[in-house]
This record gives sequence, structure tokens and C-alpha cells, in this order.
Amino acid sequence: MSRRTDSRAPRDPRLDPRPRLGPLYLAGFTTAFGAHGVAAALGTESENIGLTLWGLGLILALYDIAEVVLKPVFGALSDRIGTKPVIVGGLLVFAAASALGVFAASPALLALARLAQGGAAAAFSPASSSAVARMVGPGQAGRYFGKYGSWKSLGYAGGPLIGGALILWLGLPALFVVLAVLAAVAATATAWRVPALPVLPKQRVTVVELFRQSTAPAFLGPVVLLAVATSTLGIAVGFFPLIGAQLGLNPIVGMGLVTVIAVISAAVQPRIGRLHDEAAHRAGPLMAAGSVALVLSLVLAGAIPALPILIVAAVLVGAGVGIVTPLGFARLAATTPPDRMGRTMGSAELGREIGDAGGPILVGAVAAAASLPIALVVVSIATAASAALGATWAGRGSPATADDDRG
Repeated sequence: MSRRTDSRAPRDPRLDPRPRLGPLYLAGFTTAFGAHGVAAALGTESENIGLTLWGLGLILALYDIAEVVLKPVFGALSDRIGTKPVIVGGLLVFAAASALGVFAASPALLALARLAQGGAAAAFSPASSSAVARMVGPGQAGRYFGKYGSWKSLGYAGGPLIGGALILWLGLPALFVVLAVLAAVAATATAWRVPALPVLPKQRVTVVELFRQSTAPAFLGPVVLLAVATSTLGIAVGFFPLIGAQLGLNPIVGMGLVTVIAVISAAVQPRIGRLHDEAAHRAGPLMAAGSVALVLSLVLAGAIPALPILIVAAVLVGAGVGIVTPLGFARLAATTPPDRMGRTMGSAELGREIGDAGGPILVGAVAAAASLPIALVVVSIATAASAALGATWAGRGSPATADDDRG
């Protein structure tokens, strides 16, 4: 048997040959739905609940701040005590935080609910990714991470749409009720259907070894590409509708652009995941193609701001995110020992959160000094440079190379 086969993360022999991942897909949908649904709702309801623009910005940031700080922590915790307790516990806390949001009559309580939601999502999101990786093994990681990412994309698309409809018909508390029910159902289903993965013995790691692992090309390459994808997605979701508004388009058209991105991403990810499992050697060229699509989307939106071009740019963003996301996670799953899968997934999620926040901030800063079209073109250059660096590292840290290093 080859060294590469020996070093792969095996599936636990006690697991069903058809992994029970439905509850984990629902958990992914819940965190995405909660992130975008509440954010969109607060923007429309800020005056009704007495929020200033500064207060709105702070509450919107609290969810992401909690995730950035806590995802690596909970990812490492899932390695220590098991993924299932962290997923179930995180979902239950998310349900409780959403229930608090139902009765949040003041901005302070709303901020507390949002902070608690972000902290809870920081627990069950990386633990869910780790559970997917360990339950399916590297040979099927692309296929199942494609499905997992597809469900998250549906949450990102459905959040603003369903959330907007709920607050229009029933008010903001109804959105928090739905989130509480979703999280409770996901927690119950996870506790009932998802097997408890054994906690694997961990080797003692020195500070030097930890630094070496965190800066290895096999880790940095996929994480940088994942950050590029989420950065472009954040820019598109935040600024494509604004460009549409500047063109005098109906706000529904701007929301439609976001929906196009999410639907294309949801459709592409499972197919790309299957392609990865059937021909893993194509992952590098595919990730490069996805990165090109992401860069081109920003160039087109900035250089030719017109509705047909925005639609093309939205399709490119959806395709780029749909290509890079499952391939990045599949590559991480194939090159990470199972005993530190949670820590790796938590750190990867941290990279995505930094990209999600950093991209829009950079566009906003450049746009304030120049203009939005110029900002998009400038950021596309930074995106291209980051993607090239990530692709170079990912190529150096191919699964075969990583296996040799670990053997």
C-alpha cells in the first residue's frame, strides 16, 4: 500500500457507508441564513427599532467579530472533545440567542442577541466542516463539501429574501422565531442522526511545529483562495446592488443580482466537488479558473457599469465561488491529519471571515478617495495578486506533496 493511501484521513469504520450529513447541511444553511437574513432585516428596520447608522454598523459587525475571534478556538475544541458536542451545543446557543432576539425591544438587547448568534455560529460552523471531512474521507471530500457549500449558498440567497418577507408580513421578531426553530431542529437532528466521531489521540506540538503547520503551503494556499472567494462575494453582495441603484434600477433588481450569485454558486459547487473526487489532479487548474472568474467579475463591474454587464459579473462571481469553495475545503481535508481537522477548519473559516470583511472595507476606502468603479478595478488587481499567491502555494502543497511530508 502506498504512503499516500496510508496517510489519508480514514472514515471511521463504525459509520454508515452513506454518511448522514443532512443535519450538517441544515446547520450550514442556518448560519448562512442567520448571517444575511438578520443583516438585511436590520437595514430595513433600523428606524423602527431606534438604531442610528453607527449603531446599525456596530450590530452588523458583532456577528462577524465573534466569528473571527472564536472560530479557531471552537475548531480546536472540537478536536479535543469531539465535533458532535460542539455542533449541538453551538446550535442550541444559537437557538437561545435567536429567542432573545424575539424579545429584544432595545438596541442593547439586539446587539447582545447578535453577538451571541455570532459566537454560537463560530462553534458549530467549523465543527460541522470538520465532521464532514472526517465522515466522508478525502476520497469523497469534494462531492460532500460541494453539497455542504451549496446549502450554505442557499442560506445566503434565502436569508435576505425570506427575511425581508417575514419582517414585511409579521415584523422583525418573526425572523428570529424562524432562526430559533431552524437551529433547534438542526440541533435535534444532529443529536439523533449524526454519529459521534471518536476523539483521536493528539500528538504534543511545540510552538515551532504549530507555526510550521500554520504556514505550510498545503494550508496557506487553499485558505488564501477561500479568502479571495469570500472577499469577492462580500464585495458583490454589498456593492453590485449599489451600482444598480446608481444606474437608476429598481432595488429589486439589485437584490436579484445577489440571488443570481447565490443560485449559480449553489448549482456549481456539487458538480465541481464530484469532478474533484473523480480527477483530483484538476483541482489546481480549476481553482485558477475560478480565481480568474472572480477577478474578471470585479473588472467588468468597475469598468463597464451597466445592467447586462452586472448580470454577467454576478454569474462570474457565483461560478468563481462555486469552484473555489469546495475545492479549497477538499484540498484541506485531503492534507490535514484527522486529529487536527477541527483546528484546520476553524483557521480556514477565520481566513474566509477576514476576506469577507476586508474586501468590502478596501473597496469602501478606495471609493471614498476616488470612485466606486475605480475602487473595483483597483481591488481586482489586489485580488489577482492574492489569487496568484494562493494558487502558487496550493500547487506547492498538493496532496501528494503533503502526504510525503506527513509520512
